[in-house]
Amino acid sequence: MKVKKIFLISFFSILINGFIFPVNDISLIDKTKTNGMSLYWDSLSECGILEKNGHQLSFRNGENIVLLDSIRMMTTEGPELKNNQIYVSHKFLSDAEEFFNQKSEVPFKVGAILIDAGHGGKDPGALKTYKVNGKDVTIREKDINLRVAKMLYERLHAAYPQKQIILTRSSDVFLSLGERTDIANNVKVGENEAVLFISIHVNSSLNKSSSGYEVWYLSPGYRRTVLDKSSFSGDKNLFEIMNVMLEEEYTTESIMIAKFIMDGLQAQIGKESSPRGIRAEEWFVVKNSNMPAVLIELGFVSNQKEALLLNDEKYLKKATLGIYNGITAFVTHFERSQGFTAVK
Repeated sequence: MKVKKIFLISFFSILINGFIFPVNDISLIDKTKTNGMSLYWDSLSECGILEKNGHQLSFRNGENIVLLDSIRMMTTEGPELKNNQIYVSHKFLSDAEEFFNQKSEVPFKVGAILIDAGHGGKDPGALKTYKVNGKDVTIREKDINLRVAKMLYERLHAAYPQKQIILTRSSDVFLSLGERTDIANNVKVGENEAVLFISIHVNSSLNKSSSGYEVWYLSPGYRRTVLDKSSFSGDKNLFEIMNVMLEEEYTTESIMIAKFIMDGLQAQIGKESSPRGIRAEEWFVVKNSNMPAVLIELGFVSNQKEALLLNDEKYLKKATLGIYNGITAFVTHFERSQGFTAVK
């Protein structure tokens, strides 16, 4: 996957701003309530996104460089975190408003949704055998994953005929985690189009009472390279800063996808299973993907009641509908706001 050329604005002013100490006396949270901006903040990485009029401005605590619509950079007076509140200067707000008032030329879209059915072939994943009507029934994770992935594919394909809806596997075949990631990172989309990575799994535990569904995203503490150095046209010293800011946008989007999917699942299967929450982890299948990505655990095959639900077609259809509703809610938000990331 190649990243579009990044245009730097006022590079030499970075050196100047490095010696300026802005007066950050305006609460950004209070300001967003009065001027129509939306604020997304990650306290762990101390990075945030401001959104207004279809534009996004990404910033980081103490940094004079901000990222505009993921395609260019600008220098301004850096925000400051004080007493767990974000404070900015008048110049920061003035620069932000000037940017937000620009007209958008090309709309941001989700160009492709990749659905990854975990395990497969020689790798069954979690499995458990139970007595059902006097017969032994073995419930395998790989089968559940594939059934849900194919149903999700059908729904998304019908809803978005102009988008690429891709299955990493459509049959009972084995794919290594590296192969799955390669498929994701080699999806070709158009300018200002993003790719979403959705991985379907089922859980297991030594504790037979463990139950419920959860959605995982890549831990913000895990550092990865999401920019291609060969396509970076700016100063090489700024590569790391740019990479971190774009990476944080992927994390923010992944958290939002996870929340939408959790809400969708709870609406569909919340009476039969319980939500275990949104969690962060360094899953290999998503940690090397250069895009927003989540991993869904639909339930526990080690819990007999839940395993039998996961083996029921009607239940899986409801769970699939929950995932579908979550994805479509995110796509609607992403395209209405003109997206957080712009890659191709």
